[in-house]
Amino acid sequence: MVNPIRIGVLGTHSTGKTTLLKRIEMEVRGHGISVARTGRLAKRAAGIGLPKMQHHTAASTEWIIAQGIADEIAAAAQGAEVVLADRASLDAIAYLHAAVEFRGEHLHRLERERLRLLASTQAPKYDLLFATVLDPDVPVDQSHDYDPRYRLLVDQHVHGLLADDPIPHVRVTSDPVSQLRAIEQALQLCLQEAAV
Repeated sequence: MVNPIRIGVLGTHSTGKTTLLKRIEMEVRGHGISVARTGRLAKRAAGIGLPKMQHHTAASTEWIIAQGIADEIAAAAQGAEVVLADRASLDAIAYLHAAVEFRGEHLHRLERERLRLLASTQAPKYDLLFATVLDPDVPVDQSHDYDPRYRLLVDQHVHGLLADDPIPHVRVTSDPVSQLRAIEQALQLCLQEAAV
């Protein structure tokens, strides 16, 4: 099993995470480097009956973190030189904290700490971590029923969690220059490692 370059992305919904990773994947593949992209965790969780978005629970959050870890390990085991994680593990914690705040509830301290520890054990595995930034002026795809308050809460919790630890990351805005810089940074990292 190779030790791949791991690039993760996190951020609130409809801020360009998947699009960014698709663009990085195309650029890296274009240089002959094998890439695996993980993702669709919330949709897969919902497919087995777990709640998502503002209905997230400790159980759905734990499943998403554990499944994300398993997907990344599987990608490495299958020989990918680069693993692109669509929703790094800390993302699930931000979604849960936002959901609990949205519903006006409180998560038991031990449960909150346990899940945070599980997610934080994964942060050092990423060679590069991107955090998308919510731009409220960018319209959301109308086919999705997103609550704007919940979406904003997720954004606040994502960046709050990253600042709390502090976890090295690169903020990516909706600005095309910011997007291009992120793609170039990821490509440069992959090419440097491939040359070693």
